[in-house]
Amino acid sequence: MRVYHERLWVPVPWWLLGLVVTVLFGAELAAGFSWPVAGAIFAALAGGCAAMFTSWGRVRVEVAGDELRAGGARLPLAAAGQVSALDQAQTRAIHGPRADPAAFQLMRPYLRRAVYVEVTDPGLGTPYWLVATRHPGELAAAIGRTRPAPRADDATVG
Repeated sequence: MRVYHERLWVPVPWWLLGLVVTVLFGAELAAGFSWPVAGAIFAALAGGCAAMFTSWGRVRVEVAGDELRAGGARLPLAAAGQVSALDQAQTRAIHGPRADPAAFQLMRPYLRRAVYVEVTDPGLGTPYWLVATRHPGELAAAIGRTRPAPRADDATVG
């Protein structure tokens, strides 16, 4: 059963900006060439921009069954520890200077908020997941609701 689902579409303003950049850069490159060559330059630039934005926007984030899926990666929710919805400043700090190179990060430049998921299973080889989202509170709540409760025999008595 799917509890949360989001597709990380590229927003319309980015498509418009890509069109403007394509026209300006294409005009610079095509200057002095014949119309067929200029048309090929514009087509190649527009196709490359569209392919990049389509690739970025194809990624899905979902909580389904007993796992978190982010793009092609899967995290069993039994291995999820602390889950935090991050605001823009927190996301920038943990994605930038405080980032762990071993962490899994699914970030998009047009999404400024994310969810931090601590990974408690050392066998997975990653200390945490950082997943960009438009709705960090909803994603964090979905992970919290779906994550299995810790077993009583897992607790250590000190």
